[in-house]
Amino acid sequence: MSFRTRMPVPTDAAEIADLHVSTWREAYAHLLPEDHFSAQYIEGRHRMWKHVLGHPGDDVVVRVAETAGAIIGFAWAGPTVGAEGAERPPDRELYAIYVFAAHYGTGAGQSLLDETLGDGPAMLWVAKENPRATGFYVRNGFRFDGLERIDPHVPMITAARMVR
Repeated sequence: MSFRTRMPVPTDAAEIADLHVSTWREAYAHLLPEDHFSAQYIEGRHRMWKHVLGHPGDDVVVRVAETAGAIIGFAWAGPTVGAEGAERPPDRELYAIYVFAAHYGTGAGQSLLDETLGDGPAMLWVAKENPRATGFYVRNGFRFDGLERIDPHVPMITAARMVR
């Protein structure tokens, strides 16, 4: 199945928010409590994406992949947020990249990564419990730098920083 990538428009916010929630369920449902995906959580994703697409920053890049008119993945990158740690991270950060599991292996994730970060220096946070994502980032030149954190909103997932 083929796909195309494009810059999203504000009217894509609800579809991206729903994809964001669905792909989190696919990737992390086994790690999260059943009530994690509450109506409040879903509404929060909708508010977030409405804001992100309605107020694009000059240095923020969001791309979506779509097939047959439906969005199947997205990537979001921008300036590095919170430069903690002994090693100064690169100035670009991948905030999020998700593709529906049914589209793994199609090249959509690779295209989204390439279009949001290029091949320059960057950083990202990845769930240590997600070996598929970690392998993808290693293939794209990222390495763990030793910094880890636990999100107080999702304390059951340990995130590890990767840089290139």
